[in-house]
Amino acid sequence: MRHPSIALLCSALLLATPMALSAASDDWPSYGADDASSKYADFSQIDASNVKALTLAWGWNSPDNLTVAENHEQQNYRATPGNYKVTPIAVDGVLYVSTSLGKVAAIDGLSGETLWVFDSQSWEQGRPANLGYNHRGVSYWRSGDEARILMPANDAMLWSLDARTGLPDPAFGEQGKVDLTQGLGREVDRRVYTQISAPMVVGDIVVVGSSINDVPRFKEAPPGHVRGFDIRTGRQVWMFHTIPQSGEFGNETWEDGAWEYSGNTNVWSLMSADPELGYVYLPVGTPTNDWYGGHRKGDNLFAESLVCLDAKTGERVWHFQFVHHGVWDYDLPAAPNLVDISVDGRRIKAVAQITKQGFVFVFDRVTGEPVWPIEERPVPASSVSGEVLSPTQPFPTRPAPFESQGITSETLIDFTPELRAQALAELEHLDYGPLYTPPSLRGTVNLPGWFGGGGWQGGAVDPHTGILYLPSASSPMVVQLQTPEADASNFDYMRGGITAAPTPGGLPLVKPPYGRITAIDLNTGEHLWQVPHGEGIRQRIIDQGILDPGPVGSPSRTGPLLTRTLLFVAQDDNSRYVLRAFDKQSGAVVHEIDLPLPTGGAPMSYRAGGRQFIAIAVGAGTDSRVLAYALP
Repeated sequence: MRHPSIALLCSALLLATPMALSAASDDWPSYGADDASSKYADFSQIDASNVKALTLAWGWNSPDNLTVAENHEQQNYRATPGNYKVTPIAVDGVLYVSTSLGKVAAIDGLSGETLWVFDSQSWEQGRPANLGYNHRGVSYWRSGDEARILMPANDAMLWSLDARTGLPDPAFGEQGKVDLTQGLGREVDRRVYTQISAPMVVGDIVVVGSSINDVPRFKEAPPGHVRGFDIRTGRQVWMFHTIPQSGEFGNETWEDGAWEYSGNTNVWSLMSADPELGYVYLPVGTPTNDWYGGHRKGDNLFAESLVCLDAKTGERVWHFQFVHHGVWDYDLPAAPNLVDISVDGRRIKAVAQITKQGFVFVFDRVTGEPVWPIEERPVPASSVSGEVLSPTQPFPTRPAPFESQGITSETLIDFTPELRAQALAELEHLDYGPLYTPPSLRGTVNLPGWFGGGGWQGGAVDPHTGILYLPSASSPMVVQLQTPEADASNFDYMRGGITAAPTPGGLPLVKPPYGRITAIDLNTGEHLWQVPHGEGIRQRIIDQGILDPGPVGSPSRTGPLLTRTLLFVAQDDNSRYVLRAFDKQSGAVVHEIDLPLPTGGAPMSYRAGGRQFIAIAVGAGTDSRVLAYALP
């Protein structure tokens, strides 16, 4: 049996001295800054008055770069990463990152020097399911002198590493790892089951989701059940059935025994937790397959639901389903934001969940009661044989949507009468209408599409004000259903044919902005401001002889980073890679930092040696890096 390789560059002092957890105010110890996924750093050293003075303090090269280069020398191109999507975590001046090929590294936060590297060797197992070679982060646990880094690798192995050395914990599972394809109640094909997101640590339990192939050819698929493992031993403590089994609450929402073979319904994105309550909050995804549900009639709990569990036992506390019997791939894309708010003089421990549809749903995170009424409203029926949709879907009465919804006269392009007429002419061959217009055999234009609206990058919330800051995209798409070849699939229908929305005159089908940032006061449910996110295709529009529309925004975005006075968001804006600092009060751009490579991960902030740093992962393929900026 091969042992994972370890490159240990730790100093003797670091190896010999237990890591003492410093004041949390200096750290970024969880993927979203904290268990609440606030993405907020309560720092003020960098502000609007000096942000223009930020310079590159250090750059760190991913060990993937060497692996890819060596593979290419051998004419082996199979293991080439996509965008580097990690967000580092930081504890006591040390950053911990995963890489796209499944390695883990510890980085000195002052110098950018590598302290240790661990290689899970997951990349050698072949291209992972779904999104290929990509990974978004690791988690940290501490008890006394023990500190662990938790890494769920692309080959579905959960590793526990000593945070000081990078060595696998021999007490955890088998030689430091647990096989996550085991213990799900069904035999699971490792080729379609993977891990891409940091797990959630609550007390001594590590909660793990999964990423499952989004383009299945058969209705039998791995279930997305969520599990809690003992962080010291790797023993599976509990499993929550996201597809309820026989006799369990919600089982009747999978008609004709569909619960026995249906899959997905997984938590592929990040989670949040309230350690004081002992609750973990799961944003659950769409069932198999994303676009047709004739073989899984019913509402399909707990698909596309926010589920609150007791983290010690895995018992359900409450849930809310955002889409009944989903056929739009409107899975919950991001960890919910936990924040205490005041509504009409009443203090509420709240949880706010963004959606791809462009909604923010706000609940009491203790009881699950909506903060503002949620209405079940009629939605269009399906014209596809065998499909039985829910006649209604839930709509929050507050806040208002943060994105355009549905294809209507209000959303179509209108730069010129000719472009609008061309858009209408091209739409004659497709179906379209309000939000939740279902997929069809002709092809249906969805707005937002599966890209969002809200994306996996999520929002940031200021715990002092209760204001949510949310990057989003306006990206229409087409879903056309087709009958597959009988020997290639047992679905009645699958997505195929037309997939891209019409582009009249080579321009987007809908009005700008095509990307935006919205600030929402969760105490009132009111939008405070909304601005286009980036220049976008502004020049291309001008080149067609159209009056300058100003910035039109780009659908590209990373997750947000929030500090006391500034909001940082990066994007690839019309072939320009940029990290922007926005004024929190107005949305005005205060400063822009040009980045050398494409963005993928969200920026984060930490303090080390008395300095505040802002770090972000960039790059892809043969060149992936982490860059850290600070004041001179």
